[in-house]
Amino acid sequence: MAKYSINLDKAFSALADPTRRAIVSRLCEGPKSVSELSEPFDLALPSLLKHVRVLEESGLVRSEKNGRVRTCTIAPDALHATDGWIRQHIAAWERRLDRMEVHIERMTRKN
Repeated sequence: MAKYSINLDKAFSALADPTRRAIVSRLCEGPKSVSELSEPFDLALPSLLKHVRVLEESGLVRSEKNGRVRTCTIAPDALHATDGWIRQHIAAWERRLDRMEVHIERMTRKN
């Protein structure tokens, strides 16, 4: 469980930044070179590479260098882990809200 928690911590920490979330969104469309990733951002290439590095360290993104071109891809396993954690907590809250709704309906019928 501890390793799972550390991976989630890194993933959510990486996703806390809007630029990194935008990079992940772009990579969900398919693999992109770093220069393709940099197009919509007003960032110097070294700054963008720092964001990519954080995403790689979190496990959300993988990159491969072929000659002078670094191509980035999304790492679906890390996204599935974050998605699973979020869905688990959404389900818990939905159950609580369902119970609250039933309770309110009972109280309303009594009055």
